[in-house]
Amino acid sequence: MAGEYILETRDLTKEFIGFVAVRKVNLRVRRHSIHALIGPNGAGKTTVFNLLTKFLRPTGGQILYNGQDITHTKPAAIARSGMVRSFQISAVFPHLSVRENVRIALQRPLGTSFHFWKPERSLEALHARAEELIEDVGLTQYRTAVAGELPYGRKRALEIATTLALEPEMMLLDEPMAGMGQEDIGRIADLIRRVAKNRTVLMVEHNMSVVAQLSDTITVLQRGEILAEGPYADVSRNPAVVEAYMGTGHG
Repeated sequence: MAGEYILETRDLTKEFIGFVAVRKVNLRVRRHSIHALIGPNGAGKTTVFNLLTKFLRPTGGQILYNGQDITHTKPAAIARSGMVRSFQISAVFPHLSVRENVRIALQRPLGTSFHFWKPERSLEALHARAEELIEDVGLTQYRTAVAGELPYGRKRALEIATTLALEPEMMLLDEPMAGMGQEDIGRIADLIRRVAKNRTVLMVEHNMSVVAQLSDTITVLQRGEILAEGPYADVSRNPAVVEAYMGTGHG
């Protein structure tokens, strides 16, 4: 099973005082796929993400990554193992340039993170890779711009670049299109498609046109349980899903 599925949950459950936020969720994410987690507000999507990346401890069940039980593994160890949550773990320093941000992210795997006092020549090996990542996310013309002054969509692109610097095997994207205009949505959707070519992406996303366009598999949550799963064409026609989103009598 470790070969086909990079991430699995088995009866994953999270109880808070007074209610069950996630109830016996069995999620299987196929390697080298884009898998979307969707559902109405309060469905438990963010709680599942927080359980997977160890920001929350499960009340019950198991989480397996590459066949290994990571249910009780610490967040930093999860990131080092290749599963990285973008827009949370990726640090963007607002007063540094785009290039400086990417170079700092590249230093992490080398164990020289934040050694600002090192001679400039010792970081020269990172220049080529930094330029490559900046080009990959479409920020070449912004390479010397101060990160805090970038337009919103470009900041998100920089966050993806700093996440890619960690060489993740699996990226978890938490609402990557939130707050974006149409032009930025198209650009970031294209970027996600490109970066997913040789890695796995699991994303929580509210924009259904993006989900339809990008996802190989969609898991629909409702009240903390899996309501439906499959490709968009099947899930979007599922009467239970239509009712969950639209309410009875709205087609």
